[in-house]
Amino acid sequence: MKWNERTSRGGVVRALCLALWAGVSAFGLVQCGPGHEGSLSVPKLVVALKPDKNPEQMMEEQRKLEGFLSDALGEPVEVIIPLSDAVIEEGLLNGTVDLAYISGGTMLRIWQEGIANILLAGEIEGRTDYDSYWVSLSDSPYEGVESLRGQPVAFASVSSTSGYLVPHWDLVKRGLLEKGADPEDFFGVGNVFFGSGYVSAVERVLEGEAEAAAVSYYVLDRGKHLSEEQRQRLRAVAVQGPVPTHALAVRASLPEEDQAALRAALLRLNEEGNEALRDRVFTSKLVEVDPAAHLAPLREAFEFTGRQ
Repeated sequence: MKWNERTSRGGVVRALCLALWAGVSAFGLVQCGPGHEGSLSVPKLVVALKPDKNPEQMMEEQRKLEGFLSDALGEPVEVIIPLSDAVIEEGLLNGTVDLAYISGGTMLRIWQEGIANILLAGEIEGRTDYDSYWVSLSDSPYEGVESLRGQPVAFASVSSTSGYLVPHWDLVKRGLLEKGADPEDFFGVGNVFFGSGYVSAVERVLEGEAEAAAVSYYVLDRGKHLSEEQRQRLRAVAVQGPVPTHALAVRASLPEEDQAALRAALLRLNEEGNEALRDRVFTSKLVEVDPAAHLAPLREAFEFTGRQ
């Protein structure tokens, strides 16, 4: 399956069958074709993942998640990896994407606009929030975000919650930025860069193009985005939060019966034997949450930063 393009419905089913017969999926064979009774009203479920990891790694996760969900739901499932959150949002709005794994900031916006609901969210060590880090080279002189004043920095992306919104919010809370001001007012004109994800932001630091990068804690603390050699060259110089965990957003127009079936299938990832795939794709345990409570910190973040 291509990286950024959706294949035809027939092609998806044929490709899924061939991949699973070849042993790509570790979760057993899916019965494709006539005689496999499905549980959804839609002919094919489309799931979108954020492009925030190594492309080859994400393509492997893509194949395995397709196999697992197709088996659990009894329907063809296509997992796509769009280039941006904007593509994901448009897909949820127009019905070409049924489920998407997105950051809290994006979730808040599309939930308020009635585009999507929170189906499930991540739970990390009993918490449904986590920390954002500013990371720098391990031998850098920086201690605390205040020491980064006037230095070139990289945010993960303009749409990232832990890699932009929350670090921006933290600068305002600390009195280092005026409410609604641009981060360049603190870091300096021309000193603020935006990546296409966590890895691209960190690479600017590793290559000497930025002094620090704003990312989620797990980019540094867990070996899922960077190599061990890359992680050894970095350290956290500042911590900010809380960041609501990523959410699985289901389009609001998907029938409630389909949403319930999808929720049940995804919760099976918490069962013994499925956790490895769950953690590779979604980082942590999946749980049901109250949307208003889960997204509350981000309302304040948007208000402080003046972002929409």
